[in-house]
Amino acid sequence: MRRWWRHSWKWLLALAVIAVVFWLPLPYYVEGPGSADNLKSFVTVKQHPDKRAGKFMLTSVAVARATPALWLYGQLHPHYDVVPKDEIDGGQNNATYDKVQKFYMQSAINEAIATAYAAAGQSYQKDYQGIYVLAVQADSKFKGRIQVGDTITKVNGRHFKNAAGYQRYIAAQGVGRQVTLTYRHNGKTRHAQAPLVKLDNHKAGIGVQLTDNVKVTTKVPVKVDPGEIGGPSAGLMFSLQIYQQLTNRNLRRGRKIAGTGTIAADGTVGEIGGIDKKVVAANKAGATIFFAPYVKPTKALLALEEHHQTNYQLAKATAKQVAPKMRVVPVTSFKQAVHYLETH
Repeated sequence: MRRWWRHSWKWLLALAVIAVVFWLPLPYYVEGPGSADNLKSFVTVKQHPDKRAGKFMLTSVAVARATPALWLYGQLHPHYDVVPKDEIDGGQNNATYDKVQKFYMQSAINEAIATAYAAAGQSYQKDYQGIYVLAVQADSKFKGRIQVGDTITKVNGRHFKNAAGYQRYIAAQGVGRQVTLTYRHNGKTRHAQAPLVKLDNHKAGIGVQLTDNVKVTTKVPVKVDPGEIGGPSAGLMFSLQIYQQLTNRNLRRGRKIAGTGTIAADGTVGEIGGIDKKVVAANKAGATIFFAPYVKPTKALLALEEHHQTNYQLAKATAKQVAPKMRVVPVTSFKQAVHYLETH
């Protein structure tokens, strides 16, 4: 028995070390190149199948909770980043974080549909649902009543057409004034009353981080299923895929076209995170063109940017390293991306 224990404790120690190295979660995430998926498999437009050659591709960033082994891998390999957990999820639990990311994706899809349908001359309707709650501040008097994922539809019985309308009305009430919120929680309408608090801008507010909740309906039915991919960065590429199917124009001409960028209500393209990783993913999938959001670089902007480079600068530098034959195209709007494809 003693002889068995002398030999076994070494194996047990080795197993314990392996378990710690490969499974112990650290307060970090590791970000790296994800996939570049054919958007044809995500988008269905009734009676408008995509029969054109080539691909529009949705690029993504792979994110995984760090273990000691994965942390070391992230430190040693290019185009991988080790990021503190709070910078990724804002201190939210996994369920809340996933809920917000899925909402960002659905918002991106809605704006992509509206952008593509408007450009194609197809009818659509936008319905403003209310303000979506992304986070509740610690000092908010509504904390514990409204939650992340709720949509505030009225304040004191008043409904507005955008978040700015709500904010102006609430600010005019004054700090400490009681207001009644009408909101949707898991599909049910609820009410809550509490006083307003002073925000960082010294105005009165509810004390939540918010964004617009907009629903888009169309005459020509369209369905977009992003699967488990979340976040707002697919807006541009979704709009191109939907537009391609609606118009049947030969924009791709057999090419594999990747890219990234948010899409706003006016069709402008916004910056995103992890673009170097998306360029790597696009290159592995054989993309020859990559659309990158463009903003004019300034000293103040570059001080805040990822790797102190704009999206376009970082994408171009990454392509020079890993995909010298890939053309990185700067775009500021959906129309500019379409014009490039039509003329090149």
